[in-house]
Amino acid sequence: MQLVQPANHREFSLEHASEVVEEFRGQPSALINALHKLQETFGYIDEAAMPMLAKLFNLSRAEVHGVTSFYHDFRRQKPGRFTIKVCQAEACQAMGSEALTDAIQKHLGCSFHETTADGMFTLEKVYCLGNCACSPNIMVDKQTYGRVTEKSFKTLTSALAAKASGAK
Repeated sequence: MQLVQPANHREFSLEHASEVVEEFRGQPSALINALHKLQETFGYIDEAAMPMLAKLFNLSRAEVHGVTSFYHDFRRQKPGRFTIKVCQAEACQAMGSEALTDAIQKHLGCSFHETTADGMFTLEKVYCLGNCACSPNIMVDKQTYGRVTEKSFKTLTSALAAKASGAK
């Protein structure tokens, strides 16, 4: 089993956020690119960035908010060290993803769009990871895992938590 590296996002600061999106100045249609770059840097789009983005792109704060709330990939809250996406599409459902989802939520102690109390994992749902032949599937950050069971999920999250804390 290949483990992903824990997310290593910078702590949000408006000054650094302004530097991150400066390359998009003068590009009126680049709001989504700027949002992706902010999320890549900080792990989420902080509320404090909204007025700065609105000014940069000559938009209202409501328009910027509309874009961030419309697209599911944009987070408005700081994520955990790892983001776990659980497939909810029909192929995965047919192979037990609903029971797996229940077990995952129970094991982590959080629901979709929430982060565990220790800040280690954020849980998200997706509607296809393109790995239907190996259902049920999850994705941890950018690594897909197929034929996931409750046992393999617990093993994976224990290994990820240990890796993130520097344990072997």
